[in-house]
Amino acid sequence: MRVWIDITNSPHVLFFRPLIRLLKARGHEVEVTAREYAQTVQLLELHGIEHHVVGPRHGGGGAVGKGRALLGRLKELYRFARPRDFDLALTHGSHELVLTARRLGVPSTTAFDYEYAWLQHQLGCRAATRIVVPDAIPTERLTRFGAGPPKLLRYEGLKEEYYLADFEPVAVPIEGLDAARVLAVVRTPPEVSLYHRHGNPLFADVLGRLGRDESVQAVILPRTAEQRAAVRGLGLPSLLVPERALDAQSLIARADLVISAGGTMNREAVALGVPVYTTFAGRIGAVDERLIRDGRLRQLADPGALVLRKRRVGEGERLRRDPNVLLDLLLSARQV
Repeated sequence: MRVWIDITNSPHVLFFRPLIRLLKARGHEVEVTAREYAQTVQLLELHGIEHHVVGPRHGGGGAVGKGRALLGRLKELYRFARPRDFDLALTHGSHELVLTARRLGVPSTTAFDYEYAWLQHQLGCRAATRIVVPDAIPTERLTRFGAGPPKLLRYEGLKEEYYLADFEPVAVPIEGLDAARVLAVVRTPPEVSLYHRHGNPLFADVLGRLGRDESVQAVILPRTAEQRAAVRGLGLPSLLVPERALDAQSLIARADLVISAGGTMNREAVALGVPVYTTFAGRIGAVDERLIRDGRLRQLADPGALVLRKRRVGEGERLRRDPNVLLDLLLSARQV
């Protein structure tokens, strides 16, 4: 079977890394397309995933720019896929892929784990053959997108528990790290996301709290070059900002705590048993609601509430799930 995967954001590289390996082990051919956005292409290169960059870059923070980029990318994806005779198309949230696959008559599966990206789901859920989500998301939150059984399939736990199942951390070379200091890994807000149109003053306060504490080293993982320049411009001595994408999961596994204004890195920390705080300024989704309720994710309202201490060896429970289970759900679109 010829399988087409489209990857449009940095976290989806890790999601598909073990699934691509499993697909090839089962004898399938895989081709990957990608969008030039954030660290997506850098991470594909870091993990040795062959890919084609197709279409314009991300359309930025405005609806007009996003719409223009969407139309341009749909055109380029169609041109790419039409002669390749794919049997199945898979993505984690690329509505461009499912729209193109439907136009070509190719069955498709889209997955996601945040239910409030309204426009993305209105397009993607209606065009996809199958929709795969965590069981934490109530079905009634998805019916407005045309998503319900039997089209809708659900999996237990977090997607991160599946794609990190075979992960073992390695040393991450970051100049200047001091093992005696508390290591915080910090992910910046998704400022260009349509579902995140809120300022995040709390995040700025967190940077100030960490950046002036001599007992702490905070590695800041920005999403864009503009964010990288802005954080460096603060001139805070305890903040470290890597120049390029790195093995963030190994860094998280080594960290004493994680603070993220997004979602995926929070859940990676949960899956790896690392204490984690969210400063997400948008509407909290069902997956994070459950994690907060279960005490696995802490919702931060005051930077002074951060517990800054060295984590003990072996502290924190790690949960691994079989990625074959997730892959079988994605492949079920071929059975429709």
